[in-house]
Amino acid sequence: MTTPKIPSTAQEVHLAARPDGDITLDHFAVVETEVRRPGSGEVLVRNEYMALAYAMSFMLSLEPDPDLPFPTFEVGEPLWFPAVGTVVASESPDLAVGDVVSHNLGWREYAVAAAEEFTKLDAGSLPDMKHFLAQQGPTAFWGVKSADIREGDTVFVSGAAGGVGSLAGQIAKCLGAKRVIGSAGSDEKVEYVVKELGFDAAFNYKEGSLGDRLAELAPDGVDVYFDTVGGDQFEAAMQNAAHGARFVLCGALSGKNPTLDLDPAVGRDVVIKGFSTPYTPDAIADWQRQFGEWLREGRIVFPHSVVEGGPEQAPKAFLGLLGGEYKGQVLVRLARD
Repeated sequence: MTTPKIPSTAQEVHLAARPDGDITLDHFAVVETEVRRPGSGEVLVRNEYMALAYAMSFMLSLEPDPDLPFPTFEVGEPLWFPAVGTVVASESPDLAVGDVVSHNLGWREYAVAAAEEFTKLDAGSLPDMKHFLAQQGPTAFWGVKSADIREGDTVFVSGAAGGVGSLAGQIAKCLGAKRVIGSAGSDEKVEYVVKELGFDAAFNYKEGSLGDRLAELAPDGVDVYFDTVGGDQFEAAMQNAAHGARFVLCGALSGKNPTLDLDPAVGRDVVIKGFSTPYTPDAIADWQRQFGEWLREGRIVFPHSVVEGGPEQAPKAFLGLLGGEYKGQVLVRLARD
């Protein structure tokens, strides 16, 4: 194998200031930094792609706290988030040059750390390296499974063009749902959800009465509601719940908690439940195995948007994600060639 050329410097993105309110480009700093060669037990990875997610907007505002179950972002230090790349230099017997790995040292072109901070991937288990960054796949997979999808079910997925919802609707079809309906925030996204993701129907939640729109598309009622937004869409789903419906709560991106008359839930025997995604190695492996099978069978697609241009484009891409500019999982191509 040809030894890859390693540059002396590369870009990485630091947290310039902790946001107190709206996040802007001023909260990020793109820094040119030395590419350090690995020491004993370490490897150097050339990052290819990084995932972005809404959760970062909350995490950016968190002050350091040892009681949190994850590391916080430090002002003046590189940001982190899931990424995939290729080992280009190794001083560890556990990883070799050419191995494809996943890790949490995104927001930079090159990452150097102890070998145990990287997970070697079976590059052939998924059709493309980007598929390993279907970060919201386990959430969609385990959430839909927890809804106990049954043959003949009508499923409603809110936020159907987003990273979780776009996969949740497809997974519901794979698990036997008869009809899958989605909501999205523009006519363009509605068309995308139906024509590219294979939903049976979708509607623009910004137009008309949500309850009436959903009633038109689900005349026999909603058997399963996969909720990613809360608010008015939760209320519309409750109005149209079939007897014995199962509501699975994934998120509340609308920022509004519904003030509901829950009589329909009682009278129609509706089950409302949250779920916890098991991000264990075995659970992730189960998802990737099933995801790979469905991809090869042509039963599912990976909805994603790729922003090119290296780490310097990542802050703008993140703000675009928060503004709803993209469809599906948002990825940044960290490699610049």
